[in-house]
Amino acid sequence: MSTNAMHVAKTGLNAQQTRLQVIANNLANVNTTGFKRDRANFETLLYQVSRPGGDPTSQDTQLTSSLALGTGVRVVSTDKLYTQGSLSDTGNALDVGINGQGFFQVLMPDGRIGYTRDGSFSMNDQGILTTHSGYVVQPEIEIPAGAMQINISNDGVVSVLMPGATEREEMGQITLANFANPRGLEPVGENFVVETMASGAPIVGVPIEDGMGQLQQGMLETSNVNVVQELVDMIETQRAYEINSKSISAADEMLRFMSNKI
Repeated sequence: MSTNAMHVAKTGLNAQQTRLQVIANNLANVNTTGFKRDRANFETLLYQVSRPGGDPTSQDTQLTSSLALGTGVRVVSTDKLYTQGSLSDTGNALDVGINGQGFFQVLMPDGRIGYTRDGSFSMNDQGILTTHSGYVVQPEIEIPAGAMQINISNDGVVSVLMPGATEREEMGQITLANFANPRGLEPVGENFVVETMASGAPIVGVPIEDGMGQLQQGMLETSNVNVVQELVDMIETQRAYEINSKSISAADEMLRFMSNKI
């Protein structure tokens, strides 16, 4: 039985190590624009049921609960928590923050559409709106050379003021995508998540309409990582790891005691 206890405690050690990695990643990305913190989800492993509830204990009585021994724990999944991050004023005309739901759409080098909350955009040599890595924002928007002023409205309309002109000229429309289950999106790095069967198909719409958030030009959404909460979670994880380690030590001492007495 002590060896079984060691196995159970070992699963606890593995689970807490995984949770610590999730916490460390959250803290590492505390200054990453648009980053959403992750949370590890635990579940019990199979139970060894020696006697099920309701087993007869006499002719007229039954067990009121089962005799079931757990075999440990595992991390079944991680969730991204899509709570709103604070909007930080940058004053840069090509910085765009989302206040509410939705993701920017970007064409990645492998042909897939990546979805991101990072609105720190740039322009390539052709004046096309891109991310800092040069990936083109979808739908494609081209800013003409020599534009004196770039304006991005709350509903995503991009317009520019050209030299000598008195009125702005509309260049395109930024749209947002949302999902029935955003937690089902798969993170792939570079601030992108991609569609999966769990997330469902993207629902594309204009900012402010159909539940989409509104855009804020000259602002960026900071990460939603709460450093104090992550440190508390780290201490809790460390303590849980130590307790599981002590369980292994206790089981080892019990086995040593039996071997010395037999």
